[in-house]
Amino acid sequence: MDKPVGQVTPARKTDRKSIASWDRAKRDGEIRALITAYDYPFARLAQEAGIDGILIGDSLGMTVQGERDTLRVSLDQIVYHTGLVARGAPDCLIMADLPFGSFEAGPAQAFASAAELLKAGADVIKLEGGAAMVETVGFLSARAVPVCAHIGLTPQHVRQFGGFKRQGKTEDAAARLILDAVALAEAGARMVLMEAIPTPLGAEITRRVAVPTIGIGAGGGTDAQILVLHDVLGLTGGYVPGFARTYLDGAGLVRGAIGHYAEEVRARAFPPES
Repeated sequence: MDKPVGQVTPARKTDRKSIASWDRAKRDGEIRALITAYDYPFARLAQEAGIDGILIGDSLGMTVQGERDTLRVSLDQIVYHTGLVARGAPDCLIMADLPFGSFEAGPAQAFASAAELLKAGADVIKLEGGAAMVETVGFLSARAVPVCAHIGLTPQHVRQFGGFKRQGKTEDAAARLILDAVALAEAGARMVLMEAIPTPLGAEITRRVAVPTIGIGAGGGTDAQILVLHDVLGLTGGYVPGFARTYLDGAGLVRGAIGHYAEEVRARAFPPES
C-alpha cells in the first residue's frame, strides 16, 4: 500500500556518511538509496526521509536551469550547490559532479576542481568517462580524493552519442563497459555509477568489481540505486527517462497551492485580518 503523502520514513540508525560503510553494505548485501538534490531544503528533507546519499549532479542544468543538456553547468555552480546540500544533509554521503570542462584537460585540472568540491562539503567526487579516465582516477586517488566513476550513458557525451541513448546493448559494447569498470576500480575508484545499461550487464559489473556500484537505469542487480529528485517528485517539466519512477504529482500539488493562494488574494481572503 502506498504511504500517505507527507509521511516520513524515520531515519535509520546507521552510518551513511563514510565510504567504509558503503563497502560494508556491499559485502553484507545491503541495498542503499541515493537521490539528487541541489539545495538546503530538499537535502534536509531527503536526510529526514532516510536517504543514504545525495548527488549534486550536473543534472541541475536540466532540472533547475532549464537547459537541454548538462554541458553549460559550471564548476562554480556545482561548488555553490554542494555547500547548500552539505549543510542540509550532514549525515548523508555527499557526492558532487565534476562538470563538463572541469577535468578533461588532465589529472592536475581534475585535482584542482575536485579540491574545490571537497572544500564545499563533498565526500566523493563523481566524474564521467571510461578507460580514458583511468590515469585521472589514479592521480586523484593517490591524493586522497575519493572518486565515483560514471560509465554507460554519460550525459556530458550526449552530443557524441547523438542523444540520451542506452549503452552497452551489443556484446562488444558490454565487454568494453566491463573492462572500463574493472580498470577504473583497479585505478582507485571507490564507487562505480552505471547509467542506462542492460540489467544483466549492471549485475555482471557489480559482480566483477569489489567497490559498490550505483545504478540508474541499470537494473536491480546493483549495490545502490539513484534517481533524479525532480523525477521522483513529479516536478520534471518535460522528458522523463523510461527507467525513472514518479512517486508524487508534485507539479499538480504546487500549481494547486499557488493557484489557491492567488485566488484568495484576488478574493481578499488573504491576508487574514490581524
